[in-house]
Amino acid sequence: MDNDDTLKPVDFLERLRQSVMQSGFSTILGIEPTKCINGESELIITLKPELTQHHGFAHGAVVGAAADNACAWAAASLVGDVVTSSYTLQLLAPALGERLRAHGVVIKKGKRQLSVRSDVYAETGDQSKLVATALASIAIVEARS
Repeated sequence: MDNDDTLKPVDFLERLRQSVMQSGFSTILGIEPTKCINGESELIITLKPELTQHHGFAHGAVVGAAADNACAWAAASLVGDVVTSSYTLQLLAPALGERLRAHGVVIKKGKRQLSVRSDVYAETGDQSKLVATALASIAIVEARS
């Protein structure tokens, strides 16, 4: 996703939503970006049975995808097109709830990559529980000629 400094935050968020619609995996998960500005992002994944494991918790891969996307989108809000080069996910508690909410924030911006952190919460109604945290290295995609 390209970054255009003239875009308003609401326009950038709409561009992100369009980008999500072009990503098959994000579409399967039903990821809904809710915030993406100034090195921060937030997204929601509504949990449905096909996204859970045998105990009914959100599958670890779904939690990881939420964390990864929150990190990448926070980075993209500062530098444009990015890809994840690595991330470490710590699962802290079973992700049981109606939805996952992931919040990403850039810790440090370098010339070629950004260090980003995300926290993932399982939510039901107004109850929220931290279930995972991640640290990621997000690489800036160089324009191809």
